[in-house]
Amino acid sequence: MKELYKALAAFQQDVPNIYKNAKGYSYTFADLGEINDVIKPILAKHGLGYAQPLVGTTVKTIIFHAESGESIEGFADIPQGVQLKGMNDFQVLGSAITYLRRYSLSSMLGLITDADADAAGEQVKAKPTPVIRDRAAEQYEAEADELKRAKGVINDTLVGHDYLTVDSKKAFIKGVLSKETIDSIDDANLVMDALENEA
Repeated sequence: MKELYKALAAFQQDVPNIYKNAKGYSYTFADLGEINDVIKPILAKHGLGYAQPLVGTTVKTIIFHAESGESIEGFADIPQGVQLKGMNDFQVLGSAITYLRRYSLSSMLGLITDADADAAGEQVKAKPTPVIRDRAAEQYEAEADELKRAKGVINDTLVGHDYLTVDSKKAFIKGVLSKETIDSIDDANLVMDALENEA
């Protein structure tokens, strides 16, 4: 790889930064066409070339030294399932491929193709997603909590009335409700009334 790296190092000494502050460029970043316009003559000068075939869902970038045949490769996966407003699936795919070609090529050749914005942006915390609760669900939860508390009071009251075993408690409840379980606040009120009357 000696010849490739030697040529690549020489290329990087010659290639200018390619972004909006460079003469002739008016965008916030250089697009693929602008990059090619700048680098192709310099690549040729140093005996370098590149290819970017698609391999499945990957953009493959190959930088090669024509004389020695030496090459290096890089791979960038094309994101799947991305949707962009106003674009169909094919347009989204084309946009993704162009984006990956530009960034892969820039990365492998060591190009500067946009202004350094590392310190220009301020991180914005994502707003928490509001939780939309169903009123019926809230009411159900409230009633469930109330019933749980009522059952606790009934259990303590049953113990206070000398219903100490599970079977004796069930028998008392069955005598009041004709069933062994307290399933609602109405059931709980009936059992409490019976216990108060028993006293």
